[in-house]
Amino acid sequence: MKKLLLSTLMFISLIANGQDSLFIRKMVDTLTSPYFWGRGYTNNGMEKAAGFINTQFKQFGLQPLDGKDLMQPFTYPVNTFPGKMELYINGSKLEPGKDFIVFPESQAVNGSGKLLQKDSTQFVDQVNRIIVKVERKLTWDVAPEVQNFTGISIDAKSLNGIPKDIKVTIENKFIKSFKTANICGYVKGTLVPDSFIFITAHYDHLGGMGSETYFPGANDNASGTSLLLNLVKYYGEHPQPFSIAFISFAGEEAGLLGSKYYTEHPLVPLKNISFLINLDLEGTGEEGITVVNATEFPKQFQWMQDINNQHHYLAAINARGKAANSDHYLFTEKGVPAFFFYTLGGIKAYHDVFDRSATLPLNKVNDLSKFLKEFIQKLMNKV
Repeated sequence: MKKLLLSTLMFISLIANGQDSLFIRKMVDTLTSPYFWGRGYTNNGMEKAAGFINTQFKQFGLQPLDGKDLMQPFTYPVNTFPGKMELYINGSKLEPGKDFIVFPESQAVNGSGKLLQKDSTQFVDQVNRIIVKVERKLTWDVAPEVQNFTGISIDAKSLNGIPKDIKVTIENKFIKSFKTANICGYVKGTLVPDSFIFITAHYDHLGGMGSETYFPGANDNASGTSLLLNLVKYYGEHPQPFSIAFISFAGEEAGLLGSKYYTEHPLVPLKNISFLINLDLEGTGEEGITVVNATEFPKQFQWMQDINNQHHYLAAINARGKAANSDHYLFTEKGVPAFFFYTLGGIKAYHDVFDRSATLPLNKVNDLSKFLKEFIQKLMNKV
């Protein structure tokens, strides 16, 4: 009977853990679909993603952090590329995203001309104010302004010979006040509701480049958003002694703008945040994780090590110092203790069209979920 009971409990545990990965995979598939168009600045991608996350927060029982609305709206300037995106080099048509990307601060251009070689990787069409750079890896970004030139990065593998002739049509649209929102909710604590553990992840990505190409952003950061939603689901069903707050930030890719806005307009006093855990790039993990701010908060980092030494969730937990590389940073700058951790190993796709759900392993999300729950429990026990 005892063996049967143990077997049954193990089976239930496997199902529960498997449901974590199934749910997270479903969320990543959803958030990277064409409907959300890279959760960016064209085709209402970011707006659709915000609406979806808002619905998930409500479905799993989160209360608005400000007591009124889950949405915290704000605006910022951004340069976008909603229209034509065509490029011919030496008479050969190149594919947006795969063969080339535009500099995010580029102005519109429609013309053809000759390219003058400036050095081994840079070419210039002075008449049309075009800069062409030949790169080994295409990595796109977001810009808050428009410059008086057009820049184009071309994958070296896409070229057959030195680029000499160019024909290009690129349409841009500058938005002075792009409207978006952070989504902010919480589960009220049962014993000390005024003490908060914050769990955060940015939901925005790069969006589209032209009318036919978008950047799915599976690892960055559908993975972190989906892991956050999985924790929303869990803590919505299991309230804790402390309040557990969740923020899904917009504007991270444009310069940590969502977290900047929040820390300047906090919905609960920042001093009430006992600890913040930021989730970004959580889709791999076979080589472990790196914890940013580990050297800033060595006691809490040791708790992570202790948990992993006991349960062997992860291959390694590496320490890193302070870094302004995700949304935790602006909280730490205002005195909030925080960790940002990201997974290691696996695919190398980053800020490109190849960061897709189909090739994102998500092979450690069950262990990450268990690891985080234990760490959060430790924080509440020790703070």
